[in-house]
Amino acid sequence: MRGNKDILFAFVSLISVFVIPAFLFVNGAKGQPSYSSAEGYVPDEVTAIRLAAAVWTPSYGKENIEREKPLKAVMRDGVWSVRGSLPTGWLGGVAEAEINQSEGRIMRISHGQ
Repeated sequence: MRGNKDILFAFVSLISVFVIPAFLFVNGAKGQPSYSSAEGYVPDEVTAIRLAAAVWTPSYGKENIEREKPLKAVMRDGVWSVRGSLPTGWLGGVAEAEINQSEGRIMRISHGQ
C-alpha cells in the first residue's frame, strides 16, 4: 500500500512542479495586456515629456536635459514627438524622442549637434 502512495505523491509532485507552471507560462504569454486604455499608455503631453526625459537622462546627462527646458511634446498620428528647447539666439541641437502613444514604446531618441 505504501508503494501506491509514493507513486501518487510523485505524480502529484511532477504535476505541481512542471505541468502547472508550464500551463500558466503558455497561457500568460499570449500577449494579452494586463491593462489597456483608450488613451494608451502615454495619454497626454505631461506623460510623454516625463517618459522622454527618463530615457534621455542616462544617454545625454541630467544637466544637459535640464538646460533644454522647457520640454515640449506634440502628438500626430498616434506618435508623441518630444523635443527640448534652447534659449533664443542659442545655436545647437536638442534632445528628441518619438514615443508610440498606445504602447508607450520609445521609437527613436536622438540629440542634434
